[in-house]
Amino acid sequence: MNQQHWAEQQERGSFWLMKLTAALLRLLGRRALSPLIHLIVGYFFLFGRRARRSAWQYQQRLQQWSGGQTARPSHWQVFRQFMAFADALLDKLDVWHGKLSLADIDIDDPGQLRRQLRGERGQMLVGAHLGNLEVCRALAELGEQVPMNVLVHTRHAERFNRLLGEAGANNVRLIQVSELDPAIMLQLAERLEHGEWLAIAGDRVPLHGARTVEVDFLGHRAAFPQGPWLLAGMLECPINLLFCLKHQGRYRITLEPFAERLQWRRGQRDQLIAEWTTRYAERLGHYCTQAPLQWFNFYPFWKTDDDASA
Repeated sequence: MNQQHWAEQQERGSFWLMKLTAALLRLLGRRALSPLIHLIVGYFFLFGRRARRSAWQYQQRLQQWSGGQTARPSHWQVFRQFMAFADALLDKLDVWHGKLSLADIDIDDPGQLRRQLRGERGQMLVGAHLGNLEVCRALAELGEQVPMNVLVHTRHAERFNRLLGEAGANNVRLIQVSELDPAIMLQLAERLEHGEWLAIAGDRVPLHGARTVEVDFLGHRAAFPQGPWLLAGMLECPINLLFCLKHQGRYRITLEPFAERLQWRRGQRDQLIAEWTTRYAERLGHYCTQAPLQWFNFYPFWKTDDDASA
């Protein structure tokens, strides 16, 4: 039986769910909304068998890969992962409404990338659905005021842009990139030359026309998109990793230089992309151990999920 793609599973109601949650948050406040959030999460936990199994499998593989650094999977641990996702959703709304500022966030930037944000030419940031990248988007708008182009695979990019605009965002733009056609490439190249930055997640495969590469992730083979690395190679721009994890109620943004430039000779591209994807998967696993419950890919990430003992 064909597995439903993650995009088909999630994009149906995401926009209107965010609209409804934002309205209730403004009307009732976060504390008053908490019981409702618990009820909603409880519903999806009880009836979302596929998401529950996927979270269990992830926790199981992370625990084995890390040599026991993280907790063994259990129904309670899986429910906590669901709750962490709900908490991240509320944090997204808080940050866009000005309730979270630079003073509330720790920044780990050993490569001094923040000093380069206003450079003559932009760079690329590759993140993941680990932690809360929305905090980084908002800080680009509210704090650094650096034009940030977030490349997404959803068909609803324009709707989300409208939602961001309603929240007062002017420097963050979502761009749908179903495939790397010449028009998109030209547009992105121009934005880089004007000092704008690009941000893309490196851990989800697009719905159509996806080029993927299988590499080891948490001890098992998984498909990762080639898109970020192909894009960086064609645009000849530096690549940096970006993670935003929550620890003891505070967010920590980590900016990590990754590759100065991706270049390949004819016939070497696939091998080079596989090598850099492997390095990315290793760093992603490292950060997963730091915040094991903040992995928000609630679908079978590996090819088969038969061995998930849910």
